[in-house]
Amino acid sequence: MTARDEILKSAREALGGGDVQPEATPAARIRIPEVALEARIASLFRAVCALAGKTFLAGSPADAQAYVAALIGSGPAVASNAAVLRECGIADLAGVQTGFTDLQELRQACASAPFGITSADYALADTGTLVMLSSPQEARMISLLPPVHIAVVPRSRILSGLDELLSLVPRPGEISSSMVLITGPSRTADIEQILVRGVHGPGEIHVLVS
Repeated sequence: MTARDEILKSAREALGGGDVQPEATPAARIRIPEVALEARIASLFRAVCALAGKTFLAGSPADAQAYVAALIGSGPAVASNAAVLRECGIADLAGVQTGFTDLQELRQACASAPFGITSADYALADTGTLVMLSSPQEARMISLLPPVHIAVVPRSRILSGLDELLSLVPRPGEISSSMVLITGPSRTADIEQILVRGVHGPGEIHVLVS
């Protein structure tokens, strides 16, 4: 029995109550709908666009590279160490900085670069949410500090929704220091309910499915 349990037991006895039976743990109900890949992509894009995000479906790695190249111009941009960014040739674009191992250098680059390029561990089709697990390949500040976030998501990583995510990653704390769910650009509203984007994170987000 912990100190907390002893204190609560003493309080119950003083109030004339007996021992309290432990509460039964409710069984989790996870429902994973069967949704075709094309339908998942369409749903993801609808949700992202509804949140003022931008989307692009790449037909090939070259398409993905060309889209990002046109978007960032001469940069600079900071890219994570995700394998998909190298596979698409995005990490090799002029103006893209990647391969960081020093945290201070990464922080300085993210604080000054207008573009942050990452992959995403998963994307949720029903809400347009990007799931980011912090790791040496995916430093979370790249998706949070630059004003524009570009996320390159492999088709195989698009899930139907939160239930499917929790079935795959039931205990995220065991595999990562943090799991961040990003749903659209950063936004907030003041007391007059005036919506402002980009206050606590990127004001513009691009979801590119590769």
